[in-house]
Amino acid sequence: MVVYVLLFNARTDNEGIHAETINGQNLILMFEHEDDAVRYALMLEAQDFPEATVEGFEQIEIEEFCESVGYGYRLIPEGTLAVPPEQSLDEHLWDPDQPSLDPQPKSQSGPQSATQSNEETGGISQAELDRMRQQLEKLL
Repeated sequence: MVVYVLLFNARTDNEGIHAETINGQNLILMFEHEDDAVRYALMLEAQDFPEATVEGFEQIEIEEFCESVGYGYRLIPEGTLAVPPEQSLDEHLWDPDQPSLDPQPKSQSGPQSATQSNEETGGISQAELDRMRQQLEKLL
């Protein structure tokens, strides 16, 4: 089944995927319907997030990615009005202008953007991340 996720700087070296932190766990939201993902991206933009790109992937690929980097995931059923938390991080883990920066969040609740740095992925090498990215890109 194809699901839709939100990416920042899609198809660049500084690509980030949207995650939410709930009870200290990073969760990737997977939307069953593209329109629901687009609506969510627009709500994030209204909260001063950078513009997100909605991308479709096979659900199993996103689940495998999440497991490999220690993230959880949540499937948002078609027609569900998902709303970003009112409280967001003061800083984003992902910075579109400074890909090497890894700021720490000031709050553990709310949406965040995350890139896959070694710290966040539990020490996965850049080569392994590149391999996973290539696998995901083959789906497009």
